[in-house]
Amino acid sequence: MGYIMVDQHHWQLDGSAPELYERYLVPAITQKWADNLVDRSQPSTGEKVLDVACGTGVVARSASKRMHQGHVTGLDLNRGMLAVARTLINDGAPIEWIEGSALDLPFPDKRFDLVLCQLGLQFFPDPDRALREMRRVLSPSGRVALSVYSPIERTPGANAFVLALDLVLGAHASSIKRGEHSFKAPDELRKLMIDAGFTEVKVQTVVQHIAFPSVLDYVRFQLLATPMAALLSNRDEANRQAVIKTVAQETANFSEPAMLEGDRFSFPQEAYVGTGHVAS
Repeated sequence: MGYIMVDQHHWQLDGSAPELYERYLVPAITQKWADNLVDRSQPSTGEKVLDVACGTGVVARSASKRMHQGHVTGLDLNRGMLAVARTLINDGAPIEWIEGSALDLPFPDKRFDLVLCQLGLQFFPDPDRALREMRRVLSPSGRVALSVYSPIERTPGANAFVLALDLVLGAHASSIKRGEHSFKAPDELRKLMIDAGFTEVKVQTVVQHIAFPSVLDYVRFQLLATPMAALLSNRDEANRQAVIKTVAQETANFSEPAMLEGDRFSFPQEAYVGTGHVAS
């Protein structure tokens, strides 16, 4: 399937990166996808819901708010992300935050009514195993809803950014970012879900409109608040800021004029969203 494996150590964000992620990238990007995923999965009052690769918890909180009563569990490998998740206000059903792997879910069989996984499957070293684990922990009437980004060329802002990264920092500098977009077609996700034992599988192509105040803001937070911070970790602050500025300039050069109206940097972002059930 052409998955790009990403070294797991890149996902141990430290310092202020998780706070930056929650403060800037969640409202600009992941909240949109979270609301869409929860709309499709329709968590109900009283259900037990698992959010796999929950990050700072945007999907878990969205599901919790819809449910009012029940229980939500957010699971992630990243301690820094979970630490931020635990500090945020939740005004819905109770949420429990657990550190753990999607490849070996620390739960008994048939524990949950709904499993959610937003934009995480493409990073798992073994996505087939992760999906089988999701199915294992679902009840006989359970369901799953997950999303993955489509090819990076379908998200022009991200595509301009990776071209700029490779130009400024050398070939393969963009491998982490490109890893977000390793699914090449909806049928790849559909086949994975069916092979894992899910039924009534539906995969739709969904587009959200993403906007940042400027190209510089987009590049800055990509390189400071995501695993791509590893690219600049050995540089002093002055050099780090100089690289960010240069990458932003080149990102603008690779961008279509319509993406750069005024000071804003805006573009469509595409993903495949899949839903399925344990039994028909």
